[in-house]
Amino acid sequence: MNKAPVLIDEEKWTRFREESYYPLLSPATRRFLDELAGSYRLTFQEFRQLTEMARDLFMWGERPLEEVFASLYPDGAPAHKKEWRPRLLNHYQTLKNAAKDYNAVRLKRPKKREKGKIRRLESDKKIFGMCPVASPKTVCCNLKTIDAVENCVFGCSYCTIQTFYHQETVFDAHLSEKLEALSLDPARRYHIGTGQSSDSLVWGNKHGNLDALMRFARSHPNVLLEFKTKSDNIRYFLEHDIPPNIVCSWSLNPQVIIENEEHFTAGLEQRLSAARRVADRGIRVAFHFHPIIYYNTWQEDYTRLAQRVLEMFTPEEVLFISFGSVTFIKPVLKQIRRSSLETKITQMELVKDPHGKLTYPDVIKIEKFSTMYRAFEPWHDEVFFYLCMEKAELWERSLGFVFESNDAFEQAMLDHCFARLPKK
Repeated sequence: MNKAPVLIDEEKWTRFREESYYPLLSPATRRFLDELAGSYRLTFQEFRQLTEMARDLFMWGERPLEEVFASLYPDGAPAHKKEWRPRLLNHYQTLKNAAKDYNAVRLKRPKKREKGKIRRLESDKKIFGMCPVASPKTVCCNLKTIDAVENCVFGCSYCTIQTFYHQETVFDAHLSEKLEALSLDPARRYHIGTGQSSDSLVWGNKHGNLDALMRFARSHPNVLLEFKTKSDNIRYFLEHDIPPNIVCSWSLNPQVIIENEEHFTAGLEQRLSAARRVADRGIRVAFHFHPIIYYNTWQEDYTRLAQRVLEMFTPEEVLFISFGSVTFIKPVLKQIRRSSLETKITQMELVKDPHGKLTYPDVIKIEKFSTMYRAFEPWHDEVFFYLCMEKAELWERSLGFVFESNDAFEQAMLDHCFARLPKK
C-alpha cells in the first residue's frame, strides 16, 4: 500500500481516532490502520468499523487485523477498497457468527479483581422496586427487587452491573429501617430477589445486611426472598436459623465458561457443593442457567451439567430452574471493548430482541433452551421451569407452553414455590 494524505480535516481526524477504539490497539495494528486510512481514503464510519473489528479480534484471542489482511492478500493489497472491504468483513463476520472455541486459544485471565472503595452511605434511594428488565414485551415473572448492595466484586465479562455503578461498592446505611418501612399487602404473595444490583452472598453479613434481610423475611411470611449468587459464601446460612421462605439460587455454567468469562467467581464444583450444603440444612435452592453461552461443545457440556444437578439434588429441594441467554445493551458492549479483558463473549451473531437489546438469533436460543429443558425431563412435573426475559414464541417453541400473561406466570410460580417451602 502506498500511503497518501487523508483528504479531511486533520484535527477532526485525530479527535475522531482518539474517541474510537484506536488508542487501545497495538502499535502494529494502529500503523496498519493509519496506512489503510491514508491509502484508501477511509471514511469515519469505515475507520470506526475497522477499529471495532481489530479490538474484537484481540479480545477473542485471534490473529490481529493486519495478519488477517495479509493472509487474505499474500500477493499484495488490491487497488481499491471496494475489492478488499467485503472480503475482510465477511471473514470477520464468519468468525463472529461461528460457535466459539475456548480450547483453541487460552484467554488471559485478569490478575486481580478491581474492588474499588467499599462504603456504607446514608442515602434516600429507594431499595424496593420491579426487576429492571420487566416488560410487557416479554413473558415476565414480575419479580420484585431489593437493592441491599450496589456493585459487585466479580468480573463476569457479560455483566450489565458494570455500566450502572461506579467503581465503588455501596452498602445502604439504613437498609434495616428501609426494610421495616416497606408497605407490602399482607393479602398477596411476593417473589423478591436481592441479586440484581450485586451478588447476594459474596459479601456475607457485611454491615449486618443478611441479618436485616432475614428479619424482613421473618416478618413477611408472604414473601419468597431469593438470594442469587455465583459464590460459595454460605457460612451465614449454615450457622443461623433461616426462615422457611428463603431460597438460595445459583447461576450455573460449565467450568470452561467460568474460567474464561466469570472471573473471580466460585468454580462450578464449589457452587454445587455450596448448594448441596444449603439444601442439607433444609433450605430450598434453585438454579439459573443464565446466560447459556453458545460455543462448540455447549450441548455436551450443558447436558452434562444438567445431569450433575439431577444426580446431586432431589426435585423436592429445588423450587425452580430458569434458562436465559446473553443480552447486551450498547453501553455494555462499549464497556466490554474498552476494558482490558480478553473475552469471547462478544463473538456471537447479534440481533435485536423485543426491547432493542442485542442477543442471539431465535434459532440458537430455541436450540439452547429446548436442549436444557429436555435434559431436565425427569423433573418436569415437580420443579418450576421458565425462561427469563424471552418472548412468548420462544416459550412455545422451546418449552412447549407459555403463560397467557405476566400475572398468570407470577401466580403459577408463587403457587408452586409456596406449596413446597419447608414447614417450620
